[in-house]
Amino acid sequence: MAEASAVEKVLQGRAFLECPRWHRGRLWVSDLYTGEVLSLTGPDDVRVEARLDGQPSGLGWLPDGRLLIVSMVDQRVLVRRRDDDPESLDVHADLSALATGKLNDMTVDGDGHAFVSTFGMEFRARAHVDSAVLIHVAPDGAARVAADDLLFPNGSVILTAGDGARTFVVAESMGNRLTAFDLDADGRLSGRRVWAAFGPEVPRTSVREAMAAAQVAPDGICAGADGTIWVADALHGRVIQVAEGGAILAEKAFPTGVFACAVGGADGDTLYACAAESSSESKRKVTREASLLRVAL
Repeated sequence: MAEASAVEKVLQGRAFLECPRWHRGRLWVSDLYTGEVLSLTGPDDVRVEARLDGQPSGLGWLPDGRLLIVSMVDQRVLVRRRDDDPESLDVHADLSALATGKLNDMTVDGDGHAFVSTFGMEFRARAHVDSAVLIHVAPDGAARVAADDLLFPNGSVILTAGDGARTFVVAESMGNRLTAFDLDADGRLSGRRVWAAFGPEVPRTSVREAMAAAQVAPDGICAGADGTIWVADALHGRVIQVAEGGAILAEKAFPTGVFACAVGGADGDTLYACAAESSSESKRKVTREASLLRVAL
């Protein structure tokens, strides 16, 4: 099923890239271990959009255009005051009282409602797989738990139907599945259900055993055509296009591990993938081997 598309390296020599977003004609991405948020159109046009002491992760934008950045370790969501100053960062929301472990990815809707996933545990091979929460951050920065008992919630996406109904879908990296909720105008989630299951429940005894039993480790995700979702499979060096129910419609194979994805390009015809040999923090912190790859859709 894997499609033999030419893979192009758009950016290289980075620590570990995560949470790519296509915004205003540019690909935006966080580099966790250099503390930078970048935007680019290609190898010769790369800008540092934000610089912080912590680890940036999920990205999004408020309705007035200000950039939101997840700061993983200190459990905050930051907001950039000025587009021309990468260090003009304020605290938009302090999530330390709600978070289960480090913060992870984030999706922000058009009204400024943000949804931030959390680890729930230390991501180590022998660690027990504990459940985690998803946190809702209102446009004014007020925060509450939106959903709990999620198994390493990671990337998320909002799908909008023809009648305007919205579905929020989050990847459970340790759950072998994508989980969906109905999303209302106030940012409240209801109607929890499995959107796509890739196999049976996996054991929670350890991260290593959960990964060994999983058919897919859904990491970063993004919306595809016709209500589908592209899923970066952290186990198998691929990004798969998934329909509701779990059918895999297409697959893009990569020569290395891929951990997040975004659809972009002027015509929405390009798939970007954040690539590295592994997601090991101890290895990625001290190397500059990560890259941003792209293939045509």
